[in-house]
Amino acid sequence: MVAALSQIPVDALVGAGLFAPAVCRRLVVKIGSSLLVTAEGQVRRAWLADLVAALAARRAQGQQILVVSSGAVALGARRLKLAKGGRASLEDAQAAAAVGQIELAQVYAELFAGHGVQAAQMLLTLDDLEDRRRYLNVRATADRLVEAGAVPVINENDTVATAEIRFGDNDRLAARVGQAVEADGVILLSDIDGLYTGDPKRDPDATLIPLVPVLTPEIEAMAGGTTGMGSGGMVSKLQAARIAASGGCHMAIISGKVDHPLARFESQGIGTVFPAPEAAPVARKRWLAGRLTVAGTLVIDDGAVTALRQGRSLLPAGVRAVSGGFQRGDVVDIAGPDGRVVARGLAGYPSDEAVRLCGRKSHEIEAVLGYAPRAAMIHRDDLVML
Repeated sequence: MVAALSQIPVDALVGAGLFAPAVCRRLVVKIGSSLLVTAEGQVRRAWLADLVAALAARRAQGQQILVVSSGAVALGARRLKLAKGGRASLEDAQAAAAVGQIELAQVYAELFAGHGVQAAQMLLTLDDLEDRRRYLNVRATADRLVEAGAVPVINENDTVATAEIRFGDNDRLAARVGQAVEADGVILLSDIDGLYTGDPKRDPDATLIPLVPVLTPEIEAMAGGTTGMGSGGMVSKLQAARIAASGGCHMAIISGKVDHPLARFESQGIGTVFPAPEAAPVARKRWLAGRLTVAGTLVIDDGAVTALRQGRSLLPAGVRAVSGGFQRGDVVDIAGPDGRVVARGLAGYPSDEAVRLCGRKSHEIEAVLGYAPRAAMIHRDDLVML
């Protein structure tokens, strides 16, 4: 399978201008710390100025641009002379982010202003995109900014985020933003050309995979660890690809360590493209699919997995086990017998009642609980396949 994927010409997607302004109405571009900040803690201003010029040109052609930018902690750590790049403690990271974010915003504002473009800043926490109402507020603000001609520069709000409530990396944040604002494409600028069949630093025979039509366990097994100053890695990028696809966004991983990375990608197709499925879920289901936190898990049998894939609701009879403590309306994962998550949805019953209903027929619900408000454990309108 790997060999076949490696030989698929990415020109079929990129050569036709998949991420070009005429085709991609709204584009999210993510910039990592290792590209943006030098080892000495300085912004790579010349590199960033070239990229901003390319983004401004795309905006002038009618493309709506959103930037997700890392770098605040790396910048601030150097200014405050903090050990381990500001990652020695949560307090250090928060302090570094507070200092670095203001400098980062100023640099973006100056560079975009040089092209007559207004930059804007949006700092988000995990809860801003996990909570449905706040998620809609984020989308409304971003929509208004791009429609007004501004370029939002988005980062995780590391000054208040904790280990328990954070994205952990801006790859997933970029995909989640793309999903929220209904972007057509997400581009992750990385320190590597894309996904390889092995570690290119260790395996001379490793080859670049230009196209990943579907994320399979075999593909996910190729992901390595984290590198450089950033907190991400190929694992987080594949997680981002899954989130983007669930929101109907095409995604690409390309190298930012070259001159004119966007033009190179568009003309030469060097990178890895993760195309979105042809039929994207409706807005609320996109939000469900992209969530990074859930309240519990329902384990179901093979028959129930088949039923869900046919577009049916999840009935109590197909549920074999319940874990976690959740209330009706909370988001829960749905896993098959092998433990692999196949769907996500809004619980129709709280966890204590769900446990009692495991394996029961719908007509038995009233006898078990003393009331029967609904036949499904999760209704198909409140469920999305992953």
